[in-house]
Amino acid sequence: MFNGIIFNKGKVYKIIKRNKGINLFLKSSIKLPNSKIGISISCDGTCLTLISYKKNISEFYLSNETLNKSKFKNIKIGDEINLELPIKFGQNISGHLCQGHIDTVAKVLNIKKVDQSFVFKFKIDKKFK
Repeated sequence: MFNGIIFNKGKVYKIIKRNKGINLFLKSSIKLPNSKIGISISCDGTCLTLISYKKNISEFYLSNETLNKSKFKNIKIGDEINLELPIKFGQNISGHLCQGHIDTVAKVLNIKKVDQSFVFKFKIDKKFK
């Protein structure tokens, strides 16, 4: 689970295409011991499983299903990604609980600035409304 508050960013360092997905490598300042292999990390809101970590490079495998249901189907080297580590028991949530499991992708129709905020208008497939 995640709290939706972003404290870290990463950059797409490398992408390896596979028959049924991709391996995505992100460079960031997050420090992780090898014992953390297998944890879920929220990457731009999508829950991805860490499969390797070495010298600030985190590697994730994304299946075609994940690619088709997330922004990652259009990812390219150099893109910035919001990263969030999972919350720990007893940690102040300070946001809201997020699972990070993605069902579909929406199209941004309009962005309007209202005072100090932005209002987004999305188009989404009827079956997900």
